[in-house]
Amino acid sequence: MRARRSELQEESVSSECAFTGRLINVRVDTVRLPSGRTTTREVVEHRGAVAIVPMLDHRQVALVKQYRRPADKVLLEIPAGTLDADESPEACAQRELTEETGYRAGRMLPLYRTYLAPGYSTEMLHCFLALDLTPATGRPDLDEQIEVQVIGLEEAEAMAVRGEIEDAKTLCGLLMARLALERAAAGTP
Repeated sequence: MRARRSELQEESVSSECAFTGRLINVRVDTVRLPSGRTTTREVVEHRGAVAIVPMLDHRQVALVKQYRRPADKVLLEIPAGTLDADESPEACAQRELTEETGYRAGRMLPLYRTYLAPGYSTEMLHCFLALDLTPATGRPDLDEQIEVQVIGLEEAEAMAVRGEIEDAKTLCGLLMARLALERAAAGTP
């Protein structure tokens, strides 16, 4: 049996900023649990991000390779980036797609949106399927070193199964893109 929201909701007692950064802020919240007990929650505040599955046609996807410091390795990923203040997810997706791949989408279709780590972060990721790509002038941010790799969607899926793609947004994006493309081919909304 599912508990009602009021039976699960925590009450905020206080909040303290522990760190303010360029991309994230960290706060420590003191909360009162439904049982009456108090505890703390460490929360990473993030303004949100986008990810894009850029399909050159219904078989070829453009992925990016880049070094990720927290993982201490080069990862193969779908293009992604952080929302600017007051920027819509679709505008951010177009901007990031052009900056990271050198393509612009004629159509940008929403695939899904999800919290990345709701146990400690406010970050909401908006993922799009980019279709009808045309070359565009763009370059990565100055602090990014990116290599574009175009591969078959089936090969990307096989790489995921073999554990060669280790990025969660990429795994989800590829799966949701495959489903969207199959529905479109079948004429199903």
